[in-house]
Amino acid sequence: MKMDVKITLSFDESVINKAKKYADANDISLSRLTEFLYRKITSGHYQSLEDLPVSDWISMVAEGKVEYKTAAAKSRKAMKKEYFDSKK
Repeated sequence: MKMDVKITLSFDESVINKAKKYADANDISLSRLTEFLYRKITSGHYQSLEDLPVSDWISMVAEGKVEYKTAAAKSRKAMKKEYFDSKK
């Protein structure tokens, strides 16, 4: 049995808006588009991000130089507090 799993991601708002328009124009949900991209990324052996078959599309929807940001590792307690604070 195949189950969907929910994840939370953070993206630049303008990139997401463009991705939503792209997904809508191609009659696919943003979730399925993202899944498709992850499937492409994980299906091959790529030496760099530029080698990915979707790199042209990523360049199309992104503006300017691509930046990869990583969040500082948070403790479980800090993440729990952040979650409950966001629900207030």
